[in-house]
Amino acid sequence: MKTKYPNDFKRVLKAWGIVDHIVAVGDDKLSLTGAFIEAEAPDMLTLHMLKGTRAGLQDLSSVLLSTSAAKALFGNTDPMGKVVKINNAMDAKVTGVYEDLPHSTEFHEVKFFAPWDLYVSANPWIKEQGWANNFIRTWAELQPNVDVDKLSAKIKDIKLKNITNNKEQLAFNFQIFLHPMSKWHLYSEFDKQGNNTGGLIQYVWLFSIIGGFVLLLACINFMNLSTARSEKRAKEVGIRKAVGSLRGQLIGQFFSESFLVVMLAFVIALGLVTIFINWFNDLADKQMTILWNNPFFWLFSLGFILITGLLAGSYPAMYLSGFQPIKVLKGTFRVGRLAAIPRQVLVVVQFAVSVTLIIGTIIVYRQIQYAKNRPVGYTRDGLIDVHMSVDDFYTKFDVLRQGLKNSGVVYKQRSRRAGLRSCGRIMAVLIGRVKTLRYRQTLAR
Repeated sequence: MKTKYPNDFKRVLKAWGIVDHIVAVGDDKLSLTGAFIEAEAPDMLTLHMLKGTRAGLQDLSSVLLSTSAAKALFGNTDPMGKVVKINNAMDAKVTGVYEDLPHSTEFHEVKFFAPWDLYVSANPWIKEQGWANNFIRTWAELQPNVDVDKLSAKIKDIKLKNITNNKEQLAFNFQIFLHPMSKWHLYSEFDKQGNNTGGLIQYVWLFSIIGGFVLLLACINFMNLSTARSEKRAKEVGIRKAVGSLRGQLIGQFFSESFLVVMLAFVIALGLVTIFINWFNDLADKQMTILWNNPFFWLFSLGFILITGLLAGSYPAMYLSGFQPIKVLKGTFRVGRLAAIPRQVLVVVQFAVSVTLIIGTIIVYRQIQYAKNRPVGYTRDGLIDVHMSVDDFYTKFDVLRQGLKNSGVVYKQRSRRAGLRSCGRIMAVLIGRVKTLRYRQTLAR
């Protein structure tokens, strides 16, 4: 892609997956999420450098730390020029510190960037991989005004053209395509043919629809309360019409009342969100904020208020402004049977939506409780999971096992058959990766 399509691609970079690594400074070790990338990546991601420059990954043994990672590793000491050890195998000198990426980006968990070549030097098996392997992530930055779909059509057969001697791989009919970063989060699921099938956008639509129904219930409540007070406001309408008020003026008055109520509700809702957003972020493990300085937020809010005010005030405005002043002032005004039909329809719709939401809530709650409490075939009490994030752990399993036994927390292992019979008394299970399946042990009291 670099050599054959230079007019389409500005940068094409190799990257290792964003995963956890052990980063050590002396005897202090931390598990940090990081990425091994090519040297141009800091420019591609427009990192905001607080110390050093974006060219800090030109050296093979270098690393860029986030502000939080630098503070966790070095405290208040200047980290520039200091050496860290990654995965107990790679020494890297700190050549820059960048500002922590915001929570709304796909890279917010990345605490360090290190050179791709450094990872290759510590993992020589990478050089032996050919086109048939798919372990490398590829990040591409396009030249201005390049059409993504047209460029995807150009490059789709690159892989097939380079695995012509591998019949097994050719059978999969691999096709390369570009997936814009703006769609990584919400449109991340694909079928076997490479067609996008959605992703988290489904939850956005789901919660939006639920929110729309809740708002509809509120609007119906406002309509019903307004029309229910029709007899009390009938004299007001009759007198105003008798002194010369036009129906259009009355409609404007009732819409103004509706917009006033909606505006007050919006202000109260905004206040409640401001009060509870920190608590909600802690509960949901999010970092959502109110975009006070964003003009689009206020424009959207204004449009939301206008639409809700029109929806909630349309029926009361048309209904109340249609009263005949003569009947009202003579005291012969009565709400007819046909006039009650719209209110009855609204009440039915309101109850139908409410019952549907309640049933859906109960079903979801019961499904969650079932998933939490369903039988899994063993007793979960006392089980622990040890994550093997460094390859050295694979060869040191016996040391770890013996250390746990010596601690007195895990008792002598029984035979496999006896252990299976006493699953209810299992205290700990140590689980490694797939290639360490043979090291799995069931430790029973």
